[in-house]
Amino acid sequence: MTCHITTYACGIVAIHGSGLGLDEFAGTLAVQAKVAGAELASLFFSQDAIDAHQIAANMAEHAPGLRYVGCSTAGEITPDGYGEGSIIAMLFPSDKFSASACLIRDISTARMESVVKDVRELRRSFEPKRFAGGRTFGVVLIDGLSRAEEAVTSALYWSLDEIPLVGGSAGDNLRFEKTTLIHNGNVVSDCAILMLVHSAVPFDVFKTENFNPTSRKLVVTASDPDTRTVHEINAEPAAAAYAQAIGLDAGSLTPMSFASYPLVVRVGGEYFCRSIQKANEDGSLTFFCAIDNGIVLTLAEPMGMVESTRAKLHDVAAGLGGIDVVLGFDCVLRRLDAQNRQSLAAISSLYRENNIIGFGTYGEQYRSMHLNQTFTGIAFAASSAASE
Repeated sequence: MTCHITTYACGIVAIHGSGLGLDEFAGTLAVQAKVAGAELASLFFSQDAIDAHQIAANMAEHAPGLRYVGCSTAGEITPDGYGEGSIIAMLFPSDKFSASACLIRDISTARMESVVKDVRELRRSFEPKRFAGGRTFGVVLIDGLSRAEEAVTSALYWSLDEIPLVGGSAGDNLRFEKTTLIHNGNVVSDCAILMLVHSAVPFDVFKTENFNPTSRKLVVTASDPDTRTVHEINAEPAAAAYAQAIGLDAGSLTPMSFASYPLVVRVGGEYFCRSIQKANEDGSLTFFCAIDNGIVLTLAEPMGMVESTRAKLHDVAAGLGGIDVVLGFDCVLRRLDAQNRQSLAAISSLYRENNIIGFGTYGEQYRSMHLNQTFTGIAFAASSAASE
């Protein structure tokens, strides 16, 4: 299959395809990067179909001078909408963007002081072209099975001062075995990648979710915070208590159940999802995010995903004077919920209409927070808006 190339008005280039040879993909990416004068490429790929080591080998052959970062996914978002088993690359042209990135290793055991040090070294070495009226944003890609997202995201945001941060947790298509990141040929896990991008193009960092809290409360009464495992809810086996709350049998719980009946916590007057990753054989529940004894979980009901996402994109477009392209990070549970409610085609069409590219995640980062069942993104204005 041929690579598909999409160039947006602001100059950002997307290259994607499925069922294609990585040699062809890397060659096309090298040519397009040279045309754009791109300083950095971002790659998102299904590791069920794409071998990360082969990506690195082909990139070394075809684009030895191009810096690049990437991660495995729980589904891709291409210019054609939702995709599976594919790879997508994003290039930032040098006439409107300057970009750099660093790799943060061993995040599950690293002291946060070392994370802060890595970020400060990146900021010291990052000397972008200073565009008139330009602004800088950060993007984080992080191992979605590291159980370190909250601490790392908080440390990154604190180190970045006023630079807005957004990103997504790498996935492995709901296998929950191993996720993969790539940084300039290094194929790694238990790591995070921070990109800093200075942009001449106006942008907006945003998030959207689609749930309404109910009056039903569930209290975590026994848990293992280190493994994000909840053993008891309301002093009963966790899976059984959750299943009873949503009217199902504990033995029938699936990721689709968790997507359709999210749990949320209230922080500072606002509700955030604390999504369940899987039900375990011992009756416990493993979560995608930090959990602890005494946390009060509220059962939530999803509202219209298509309508709520469209409304948020409308607001973002109004603020930018129009959206040209969006780099988006979409929780895999949103896709499952859309599939369950037969709105997958509608949300995929909405993403296509709004030029959203990105990937399905095991969690989303927004400023200082690690989130679940949320869409986070960076919307870029068209070049005409940028020059006004």
